[in-house]
Amino acid sequence: MKTDNLIVEKSKALALRIIKLYKYLCGDKNEYILSKQIMRSGTSIGANVREATRAQSKADFHTKIAIALKEAEETAYWLELLFESDYLETEAYNSIYSDCNEVCEILMSISKTGREDKCTMGDVSN
Repeated sequence: MKTDNLIVEKSKALALRIIKLYKYLCGDKNEYILSKQIMRSGTSIGANVREATRAQSKADFHTKIAIALKEAEETAYWLELLFESDYLETEAYNSIYSDCNEVCEILMSISKTGREDKCTMGDVSN
């Protein structure tokens, strides 16, 4: 699927990196608990973003974006744990964490725009 939607592209690219990380953690490090957690949250980001692109309403769109942001923050947490428990080397951690943080920032920007829209929509002045 070719798209010009930045968050769709970035969240899918992050999910693919998470899948590779999962394979590495299971195969090379014999780590199965944290890897399952990060696999679930890291791939859920893109799935929720993708669902948001086909939302049935603005409220549905913003709900999916909010869920994607929560999953991105959870993914960042699992990355921190993997790094701080020595499952990830500094260079690998910095690279994937940077990608995750970028996705978080984009999602926060989208979410903030949605909150601003709600505030102005409720302001009816005569």
